[in-house]
This record gives sequence, structure tokens and C-alpha cells, in this order.
Amino acid sequence: MDGKRAVKVSKFLAMVLRHRPESVGMVLDEGGWVDVDELLAACAAGGRRFSRAELDHVVATNSKKRFAFSADGRRIRASQGHSVAVELGLPPAPPPDVLYHGTAAATLPVILREGLKPMSRQDVHLSADVETAVRVGARHGRPVVLAVDAAGLAAAGHEFRVSANGVWLTDGVPPERLGVLPG
Repeated sequence: MDGKRAVKVSKFLAMVLRHRPESVGMVLDEGGWVDVDELLAACAAGGRRFSRAELDHVVATNSKKRFAFSADGRRIRASQGHSVAVELGLPPAPPPDVLYHGTAAATLPVILREGLKPMSRQDVHLSADVETAVRVGARHGRPVVLAVDAAGLAAAGHEFRVSANGVWLTDGVPPERLGVLPG
């Protein structure tokens, strides 16, 4: 599978498994899972044909590890980032003292006034390292990285979870727990 095709399949899967499963006639179960064979058939019926080998390749090589197979390999789901209601079943986890959030400079005034909100997603996404936050922020414009006082939030009762691909999730971050990194 060439790189361009892998990217196209990955983006399509992200749309289906995170935001619009109905676009191929699928319904995610409560944990966000779908049967692999049913997904492949539904995608093919909708004109988006790819093989199980290509799906395996996309899951194995996606640099962001956006997708995960069930232990038996018969089901697949997005690791996080859903705008449709799912319960990923991730247990609460103690976060590192500081986590990071990458955003575009244009959104900074609103974030500093209102804090981080999930917006169209179920959770706020945070990174364990600055480099990842820079990459995330750069997707939306000139990147700005915010340091999140995760230890302070956890001490105040905020719950954190970590997805299978290492993205930290929480329901929101108030502005007083944010700091802008020099950039």
C-alpha cells in the first residue's frame, strides 16, 4: 500500500469511526467498536473499497495510532477523538504534573478567557510532550503550546484518562490552570 493511499484510508476511517459511522450505514457499539468484516463490506458498498490487509497496514503504521483492534482482531475502533457518544472504558489515571495542549495562535484569547473545552469532541485532548502539542497546534495555524497544571487539576478532583495511543483526556481545563509556553 503506497503512502498516499494509506493516508486516504486513514482519514476516511477517522471520519467513519470518530464522527460519522452512519455515512457507511454503521452504528458504533457503546465502546465505539464495529465488526471489521461488516466495516469492510459497508465501506465497499459505499464505494470505498479496501482490503483487510490494507486495514491492518493502516492500523499498524498510523503514526498517531488513531485506531485499535480488539484483542481477537475482529473489531476496530478509534482510540479517541469521537464526536459521537461512546464510552471508551478508560480507567482514571494519575496524570504527570504538567500536560500540554497545542492550538493555533488565533484561538489563544478565547482559551485564556474561557479555558479548554471539548468543543465538538467528547474530551479535551492533551499531550505528554511539547513536540506533540506543537504538531497538533500547527494543523490549525501558527502553533501555540499551553502548559496545563494537571497535578493541580487532579488534586482538585478532575479526572484524567489516557487513551491507547497516549493522548490524555479530561472534560475541560479552566483558564487559571493554563500557562502559555514561550515560543
